[in-house]
Amino acid sequence: MPRFAANLTMMFNEWSFLDRFDAAAEAGFTAVEFLFPYEHTPDAIAERLMRNGLTQALFNLPPGNWGAGERGLAALPGRFDELKAGVMAALPYAEATGVKRLHIMSGLGSRDDQGVFEAYRNAVIWTAEKLAARGIDLVIEPINGRDMPGYFLNDFAFAERLIRDLELPNLKLQFDIYHRQVLHGDVTVALRRLLPIVGHIQIASVPSRHEPTCEELNDRFIFAELDRLGYDGFVGCEYRPRAKTLDGLGWFAPFAGERDRFSKTTGAIL
Repeated sequence: MPRFAANLTMMFNEWSFLDRFDAAAEAGFTAVEFLFPYEHTPDAIAERLMRNGLTQALFNLPPGNWGAGERGLAALPGRFDELKAGVMAALPYAEATGVKRLHIMSGLGSRDDQGVFEAYRNAVIWTAEKLAARGIDLVIEPINGRDMPGYFLNDFAFAERLIRDLELPNLKLQFDIYHRQVLHGDVTVALRRLLPIVGHIQIASVPSRHEPTCEELNDRFIFAELDRLGYDGFVGCEYRPRAKTLDGLGWFAPFAGERDRFSKTTGAIL
């Protein structure tokens, strides 16, 4: 069965951020992810993970000025020094949480602009090499233009070509099933073909980005397909609950018991 990670930026918003770790564990999750940890100390987050026996599945590197509309720095010419400083700022959080994959956001820009492309390529190379020394994978995620207009990395084929061309062993694809369906469709065939370069998967319903299993995709078939394909990574639940988080977890009930099974069979903190 897939190992689901609750996205604490989008789920459990009925609690303050640090208390969401407790709420997710009580709901049966073995892992968590979120967009950004930087408003809290590394030790505070690590304490909540340890207290609840949770694995940190993923978080994002600093995106620039989020409040001003920036959505990453990697594809922004002239911001390379700021990007490098952001990576260095993220490393204490990675060390404290034990996370094994970090997501770099591209930012806004045109893929037809050679300067923008070169900035992005160089940022990805530098960041992947910096993280490799610490045993961390770097993931890149195509995001659809309906949710994030003007986002540079908005195409799965482009992301695949970059990963294969660079041949960096710790550079992986973040396969968000919601974004894939909005951008291109053909989710299952794409998963079958791309799984060797996938480092993380995320889910949400399409088109509303609510709980899985409630709209146009057959999410239960996709979960079973991930098992058939042998995917052993985490599946991040990056969705906006339709109402209260706990009221919408009926889809998750068959998987909640996995917490005990994994801890008993592996003896690991999950």
